[in-house]
Amino acid sequence: MSDFDNIDDSYNPADDEEPPSRSQIKRDMEALQELGKRITELRPDQQAQVPMDERLANAVAEMRRITANGAKKRHLQYIGKLMRTADADAIREAVERFDSASAAHNQHFHELEQWRERLIEGDNDAVAAYIEAYPEADIQHLRQLIRNAKKEREQNKPPATARKLFRYLREVSERDY
Repeated sequence: MSDFDNIDDSYNPADDEEPPSRSQIKRDMEALQELGKRITELRPDQQAQVPMDERLANAVAEMRRITANGAKKRHLQYIGKLMRTADADAIREAVERFDSASAAHNQHFHELEQWRERLIEGDNDAVAAYIEAYPEADIQHLRQLIRNAKKEREQNKPPATARKLFRYLREVSERDY
């Protein structure tokens, strides 16, 4: 019997996960720091909708008070450090909804436009469908905006009320997140 008979053939060196390189760790940390910077650039009402713990929320709020560039850079590094323990994917998804260049924001915007058109062109079934999708909507206010937008269209006036309706739909949808 040779020494090679006792060798386990199931060992595969590719199965061993290597720890990430220092460069990869640094890239990950910079990405978290950049995401933290994007959070600080949101409006306060949008920041409130981002899922973050209290320490991170306080650090983001503190960023508004800082004016010196060096202090801002250090504070962003601190926010990046806090982001390591946060759910970065959920935060990234929430930030994407508010980023006007993102596909998620554009899709949401188009859905709201479709709702507006359905409500103006439609009847009570469209209103009922919207209320079912967004139960926190103020039904009376919604119906008034729809009535005024329909009247506006019939009289070929500029779509001021249609814009108000769109803004209201956006407010209601952002409360939903």
